[in-house]
Amino acid sequence: MAADTELRELAPPAFAHAVPVLLGVYDRAMRPPEDQLPGRAAVMSGHARYPGFRSVVAVRGERPVGFAYGFHGGRGQWWHDVVTEAMRARGRARLAHRYLSDTLEIAEVHVDPDEQNRGVGRSLLHALCSGRPERTAVLSTRTGPTAARHLYSSCGFTEILEDFSFPGSPAQPFSVMAARLPLGPPGGRRPRGRSPWWRWTG
Repeated sequence: MAADTELRELAPPAFAHAVPVLLGVYDRAMRPPEDQLPGRAAVMSGHARYPGFRSVVAVRGERPVGFAYGFHGGRGQWWHDVVTEAMRARGRARLAHRYLSDTLEIAEVHVDPDEQNRGVGRSLLHALCSGRPERTAVLSTRTGPTAARHLYSSCGFTEILEDFSFPGSPAQPFSVMAARLPLGPPGGRRPRGRSPWWRWTG
């Protein structure tokens, strides 16, 4: 990450206040249909009230160039319940319990396209996961060989549910990925011959 870029953690009220500005980063990174932006803003603001919420913003010259946030995932939350049910339907109830019973749910990680491939996303991800009390972190990303998927894999995330379409988005398959916490050091590698879940495979 560039030396003139700094990471700032925003408390929930500050994050909710900053949502309109952060939505600009989301828009440039994801290019969603314009009519979806108000709904995304409402979801992001609502997430700020979830337990264990944390947000990290990458700032350059007082301009946000990336952000990430997450919270403690649990029963009764839409994403958690949908993914848990999908894993159970595929005969993976035991895996769902292992990966989702005590987890940091990473809801968003976005970097302005002009700032990508400079380590901003990796820095955001590690800062978001640092010092968390949960034993795992989970997220969903679009299926395919994307830059985001490469980033998550390089940080220790592995696929636990593949080719999954969330309700309301049947044409866009996603992969659900998980990692044990704490994440390894940026750029670090885990010992060969060990699964990322070696502590819980017994």
